Amino acid sequence: MYKVLISDNLAKEGQQILSADPEIELDAREKVPPEELLEIIKDYDALIIRSASKVTSEVLTAGKKLKIIGRAGVGVDNIDIPEATRRGIIVMNTPDANTISTAEHTFSLLLAMSRNIPQADSSVKKGKWERKKFMGSEVYGKILGIIGLGRIGREMAKRALAFGMTVKAYDPFLTEEKADKLNIKLASLDEIISTADYLTVHTPKNQETSGIIGKAQFEKMKPSARVINCARGGIIRQDDLRDALQAGTIAAAALDVYESEPPTDKGLLNLDNVILTPHLGASTEEAQVKVAVIMAEQILDALKGKVIRNAVNIPSLSTELLKEVAPYLELADRLGSFQAQLLDGKLRKITVKFAGEVCDYPTDIMTVAAVKGLLSIVLSEALNYVNARFLAKERGIEIIETTSKDTKDFTNTIAVCVESEKETREIVGTLIGKKREPYVVSVLGYHTDFSPKGNLLVFTHHDEPGIVGKMGTILGDAGINIAALHMGRNELGGEVVSILNLDSGVPKELLADLYRAAKIKTMKLVKL
Repeated sequence: MYKVLISDNLAKEGQQILSADPEIELDAREKVPPEELLEIIKDYDALIIRSASKVTSEVLTAGKKLKIIGRAGVGVDNIDIPEATRRGIIVMNTPDANTISTAEHTFSLLLAMSRNIPQADSSVKKGKWERKKFMGSEVYGKILGIIGLGRIGREMAKRALAFGMTVKAYDPFLTEEKADKLNIKLASLDEIISTADYLTVHTPKNQETSGIIGKAQFEKMKPSARVINCARGGIIRQDDLRDALQAGTIAAAALDVYESEPPTDKGLLNLDNVILTPHLGASTEEAQVKVAVIMAEQILDALKGKVIRNAVNIPSLSTELLKEVAPYLELADRLGSFQAQLLDGKLRKITVKFAGEVCDYPTDIMTVAAVKGLLSIVLSEALNYVNARFLAKERGIEIIETTSKDTKDFTNTIAVCVESEKETREIVGTLIGKKREPYVVSVLGYHTDFSPKGNLLVFTHHDEPGIVGKMGTILGDAGINIAALHMGRNELGGEVVSILNLDSGVPKELLADLYRAAKIKTMKLVKL
């Protein structure tokens, strides 16, 4: 018997699939408080959650029998995935189930903004007849700018094209050839911001995308521009959006997600030119049933040793082999993510090179981990071990894997090399110590030795005294502490790569100050 706990409300169709299986003992609850979850989780083999439950490291530590966590939905930011991976616990989601419902809701908001439907409805219900006040705008012939062309972004593009709109998109991992087949024009972020009549975001929220649309971007938009966010709160700076709407810098906005939910900003809530919905993207009867049924089926298959589908952290491996391979998966994933955040230009090719004892294990899965880590910076949470290769291929990205038993300085190494239209570069990592911790031993051809985690400021410069000191002063004045410094150089007086481990992130505006104060060649902020 396997004990399965449902800690959030799940559609009865999913519950029925689980309860009908003779090997499953189901405990279905609508809501489990955090302290109670921590107390009872020790008895269960599998846990199914929605967005309300938080699976912290404490919960994972208490879940001694826990084998699987299923998120009935897309986002898994309420699960401590690194800790689950370290413990060999499978985390899976249902990436496809709410694609259509979210795309339809986004397009509904686009149309509602264009014709002032909520405002007009409210006016008529108050006994008014204000036809001139609610003059609308046609979407036909207008430009829709899409930031992020994952599943939902592409569904939005289909609907916009059907309405006669021109679609421009920003996605650094989509080739021109693929975009042409979709009748989408690839453009820079600046071009989309300055030319779009409607702007919608469909990216995950991370170091790269958090606050990607703010005051500077609003000032570049058309006064008639309309903005939509059904992705994640915080991708668009909410305070800056409110100010832009109040000042008439842009015409209107529609939000389904917020920096904190429910929203409390009275200035935003009281505006007439904004439409607000309570996170309804996945809230259709069809989507709720679909996520419940798919998750129930996935849980049953995983518990019974069948195919593992939509795992976001772990491929289909035996428990014994997984324990051996998991550290390599973490290393490959971090190297891929590291490369993505340093990327300059459109990605064309990923080469993953394995050397040493790592070749005794299934390297194809580690290659997928590297691809997944790389693509996860710009794609949605739907990315996983099942679809990473497919999504890369769909974007015209070539994937190459090489293996060699010969190594020079380490018993095993994994190198992730990326090739864009502008450059080719390589990052090499290995596992060190009894705990097999991931370390980066080479960046951009320079020898290094640091742990790829936390906030990292990576910059190249000429080898001369005082540069790092100047940067330390500026960061210190801004209240940003340097936890560690790592430098790599190949010759005295030549080029140097420096990596600063920081206790917090660096505001984008502060990066410009660092450039001016020190003779910096390149600089990137990396979050791992």
